[in-house]
Amino acid sequence: MKTLIKNAKIVNENKIFEGDILIEGEYIKAIDREILAKDAQVIDVKGNYVIPGAIDDQVHFREPGLTHKATIETESKAALAGGITSFMEMPNTNPQTTTIKALEDKLAIAQKTSYANYSFMFGGTNDNLEEILKVNPKEVPAIKLFLGSSTGNMLVDDPKVLENIFSNTSLPIAVHCEDETTIKNNLEKYKEKYGDDIPIQCHPEIRSEEACYLSSSTAIALAKKTGARLHVFHLSTGKETALFENNKPLKEKKITAEVCIHHLWFSDKDYQDKGSLIKWNPAVKTAQDRDQLWEALLDDRLDVIATDHAPHTLEEKDNVYTKAPSGGPLVQHALVALLEKHLEGKISIEKIVEKMCHNPAILFDIENRGYIKEGYFADLVVLDTNKPWRVEKENILYKCGWSPFEGHVFKSQVTHTFVNGHLAYHNGKVNEQRASKKLSFKR
Repeated sequence: MKTLIKNAKIVNENKIFEGDILIEGEYIKAIDREILAKDAQVIDVKGNYVIPGAIDDQVHFREPGLTHKATIETESKAALAGGITSFMEMPNTNPQTTTIKALEDKLAIAQKTSYANYSFMFGGTNDNLEEILKVNPKEVPAIKLFLGSSTGNMLVDDPKVLENIFSNTSLPIAVHCEDETTIKNNLEKYKEKYGDDIPIQCHPEIRSEEACYLSSSTAIALAKKTGARLHVFHLSTGKETALFENNKPLKEKKITAEVCIHHLWFSDKDYQDKGSLIKWNPAVKTAQDRDQLWEALLDDRLDVIATDHAPHTLEEKDNVYTKAPSGGPLVQHALVALLEKHLEGKISIEKIVEKMCHNPAILFDIENRGYIKEGYFADLVVLDTNKPWRVEKENILYKCGWSPFEGHVFKSQVTHTFVNGHLAYHNGKVNEQRASKKLSFKR
């Protein structure tokens, strides 16, 4: 099967150039100003952008065990609609992905049901170092550690265990950083005042800047002490951005960081309208924090943009503060939300591609993805930046059926998504024929 994409604005490695892309089978066969291929199916994208498929380094697709919220099948379809062609899923499912057996079971589910390319992080606990050491580094992107409790409560809070893990794995260690003692103390103060029905506006005061900074700085100090390769997930405060550097190429960085869409889009002023729908861990914080996160993203102290897609049902969200879970669905709307910021002049298309496509591939040593290059897998996304649409229940693909962006009109659309050369999504419809693959890592 050959497909010829004509008249594209190709975005790759900080350049935009007009040309054609020839796909042959699963791979990009040729990229040139003009390509003629008589036996190829021609798709004329009429001057729209073509970018590499986005790689989301942090999603929670809830399978196994929590499939009333989401499944690998439903959320991978939503990811394709959002231009995300590859994902790294988190271990806080039921059972947790903290044994080789649980990892194999997840891979088997994805092989049968995922519409996007898939991989699964392996969870660390206070007592599973032996299992961590059995992990095949060519099959797993990273070890995930929760240094603050969140959905699934996989808290690792023993300093000796942490140092052991940091000292003994060659894999990247991805961390959720919030100091548990600080959060518990803050929560008790607010419960004394309000009981369980704490105003949602207090969430960033409970899961505070102090809790984030204390945990992040401790993890970074441990990484420097042990020489571990550390990736800090979902920064939410301006203060934390000072912990990261931009003085060397990404490939040479041992300590890296990610920022998520919700921390770049929302601020604490949005709690009044959105309530628990924007309750995340770490919390959405102030507009000043948001501005500082943008600044650090644009000057390359922060390396990756991800979603932390973490759906819950509306029934679960519609609870008092202490019972409403943290997390929300984002894979379908993350890229178009960033394009909105691009159209506002906040970020270039080239920088979006760097942070969502190239950099995850570099950080996790992903084989032959994340770029538009001859010989690479044809994971490609076509973007129309002049095709407005409103987010409504009818066009939301998440199993949970809601989005914090509901009612928002985006100016851009993902019109085509290719996975391994296969047109997997086109103008609102997912192709029911799957072409996904397990991600592999060059290690």
